Parts: sequence; C-alpha cells; structure tokens
Amino acid sequence: MSSADSPIRVVIVDDHALFRDGLREILDAQPDIQVVGEAGNSSGALAVVARERPDIVLLDVEIPGGEATETVGEITAISPSSQIIILSMYDGPQLLRSLLAAGIRGYLLKSVHWNELVAAVRSVHTEPDRVVLSVSRECLSQLNESAQEVLTERERQILELTAEALSNYQIATMLALTEATVKRHLRNVFVKLDAVSRIDAVNKAIAASLINPPPTRPRSEATGRPGSAAAPTAVRGPRATAGRQRPPGSSPNGQGRRY
Repeated sequence: MSSADSPIRVVIVDDHALFRDGLREILDAQPDIQVVGEAGNSSGALAVVARERPDIVLLDVEIPGGEATETVGEITAISPSSQIIILSMYDGPQLLRSLLAAGIRGYLLKSVHWNELVAAVRSVHTEPDRVVLSVSRECLSQLNESAQEVLTERERQILELTAEALSNYQIATMLALTEATVKRHLRNVFVKLDAVSRIDAVNKAIAASLINPPPTRPRSEATGRPGSAAAPTAVRGPRATAGRQRPPGSSPNGQGRRY
C-alpha cells in the first residue's frame, strides 16, 4: 500500500492494447496516480500483481484466461491489499452480485467519462469502506433481490434441463409445454442473466447457485423422438443435436442468441 505522500499505484488488465494505452495516458496524467504495470490476460495479471503489489487493479470483466470472479479471488490471495475495480461493457445484476461477493471495490461501465474513472480510483484508495458502482438504474433495482427471485421456478426448471443438454423439444415433452413456451422462458433467462448462449446462461446460473449442476450420470429418462440418444450430462460444447432438427440454413432466432 502506498504511503500518504506516494502516488496511487495502478495495474491495468485488459486484452485490448489500445484501451490499455488510453487508460495509461489518462492515469499517468494525474499527479497522484502512477501506472506500474499492464497485462492482457489472467495469468499475466497474476504475475504483474505478484511483482508490483499495486494499490489498485483495473480489471476487464472479460479478461481471457479465466472467469472474472476466479481472477478476483486469485489476485486477492496474492496481494490482499490490492483493491480491484472491474471495467465492463455489461451491468447484469447477477454478474455484479457475484463479483461484489468476491470482494471487488468498484464496478464501472466502460462508457464512463475519464474523470469518473479517476475519481473512482482515488475514492477506493482513500476510503476503505466505499464501493463505487456505475451501472444502470435497472441493474441497481435488481441487485438486492435474492437469488431465488432472479429466476422463476419454471425458468430454473427449464435451465436445469438445458444444463443436461436436452433440446427444446425434449424439455417441452418432459414438462408438457410447447416448444414456443420453452423458448420464451429461455429468452427471459438470457435477458436476466445477460447471457449470449445456452452454455453461457447455464454456466452463469451454476456459478451464482441459481440452479444445481447437471448430474454426473446420463439421464435415462430423457424424452425425445424415437431413436434419439440419451442427452449428455453437462454442457461443454455446442448445443446438443438430439430432438427436433431445424431446416438446413435456418437459425434459432433472428438476433444471434441461441435459445
């Protein structure tokens, strides 16, 4: 930790070199702030933090090499006095809740003005009990909801079956729903968890303890069209092909997200 007369020592962690250069220029222009290191991935971040023991780590939430919550925990273990401020393009409440639980001191959208960033660095450094957030009003309104309130019971049920790599047709058959209803519930889950794919939604929900991990054995009771195989027990790759097939060249939806 810096003394009262020393500059605030900052490490920047982001995989975009141009973005790091911009942050360095802004921060080094401040008389009380000094950038002492940079990294472009998780392992590089741990190395530079171990070497420099900075006061502040500015960490990109999508840093390559590991989940942000894991990287936060590893940085804290290496340098407990280093305070972590997350920089992100997203303000999903579940992600923010997980990172706050991991011990971050700030969460700023990358759309903030440079003087807000500088003020956050100074505030986190000088005020030990302060957490600085720059997120949407909607995100803040959902932040204090319990985990059980984030997803409805039906959404959790469908997502747990999705985690077992069941198709929309198989899930609909098991729950006596239409495929359109299953897809609508998954769309709502994507929005709530700020997920971009079925795998992303499952991983975020498991990490936040919103659903249980899939069983380690095949689900023998999985229902599908005649001749379909039992579904895999974990989501580790592209969406399973069991169940109803779409016509060649068609897409699951028109907006790039896979329900």
